Amino acid sequence: MFKVVSAGASAWLESLLDLASPAASDPGVDAVVDACTTWLLAGQRYSRTADGGVASHFSLKDGWASSYPETTGYIVPTLLAVATTYDRLECRDAAARMIAWLESIQFEDGSFQGGNVDARPKAPVVFNTGQILFGLAAGVGAFGDAHREPMRRAADWLLAAQEADGAWRKARSPFTTPGPKAYETHVAWALLEAHAVDPGRGYAEAALANIRWATTQQTENGWFESCGLQSNDAPITHTIAYTLRGILAGWQHSRDSALLDTARRTADAVGRLVRPDGWLAGAFDRRWDAAANWVCMTGSSQLAECFFILHTVTGETRYRELAQSLNRFVRARIRLDGPPGKLGGVKGSFPVFGDYGPFRYLNWAAKFTIDANLAELRQS
Repeated sequence: MFKVVSAGASAWLESLLDLASPAASDPGVDAVVDACTTWLLAGQRYSRTADGGVASHFSLKDGWASSYPETTGYIVPTLLAVATTYDRLECRDAAARMIAWLESIQFEDGSFQGGNVDARPKAPVVFNTGQILFGLAAGVGAFGDAHREPMRRAADWLLAAQEADGAWRKARSPFTTPGPKAYETHVAWALLEAHAVDPGRGYAEAALANIRWATTQQTENGWFESCGLQSNDAPITHTIAYTLRGILAGWQHSRDSALLDTARRTADAVGRLVRPDGWLAGAFDRRWDAAANWVCMTGSSQLAECFFILHTVTGETRYRELAQSLNRFVRARIRLDGPPGKLGGVKGSFPVFGDYGPFRYLNWAAKFTIDANLAELRQS
């Protein structure tokens, strides 16, 4: 309780509301996609650095943050998908501004920094470069060849940094624990997106090499070693879902049944832990015992999208039901009114004082919530 009180009156009030108030009724897919999109556009408009990127978060303590290159990168394809699905041209324009900003801060060697744009040290990082690659590849597809050279430079840098076994051990983030990470399959997926618009440059081969390395980190019960941001002993659902989604992308490209088996082993383990109301603990230890008494909202949305993919692949209704349950839980906790920052914002944790992004609405949580709801819309 001390942490809640010390965070300030607004954070204290939000904490009480999370603890005391029942969730609102499910507003539905369209309303939540609209609200979360509005939040992302506000995050670009109100970013503390006012540069065309999206603020990493809105804090109940001190408002909008500076722009976050990593997540701005993978927000780009999400906004382009919203523009197409809902005919929202302002999303396409916003995505174009994001790409232009990202290209303006790219290092000469093709890489990108870790952390917020004003973070220090300002050093090349594999994971962040990979997430920005999503936006650059989407830029080639949506806006043409003007974006091909920046995309190639980023992808080629990732290939140069990769080791023979497929892992990345160089250019590690200064903001996470050392060593290669299983969740860098999410970098591999970005390379597959680059391959889709620029084949024949070794991107797919490098991606599959990393994904196959990551499968060596899976234990018999579906849990992954080397999968945590700050603790490899109890990774959050956010990084578990990163890993799972990258492996599914590898299967979608290769149709290697071993990759599908790997993905299902993890998905089935997680699926057994989702409560009927969609509540899922935010972190798990190697025995799949809950290591958190809060929900990582980002991870729940990411896992929902993974379950929708598995439903499409296998036809098993249990995967769709799990996805819908996770989506409903998150949707019912998103405000459809209020000031910018709260309207359409997705909390890092629920309750808001949980350990992941406490007292903050995160831009990547909004992005993955949109993705998961677009996936549900496609299956409706």
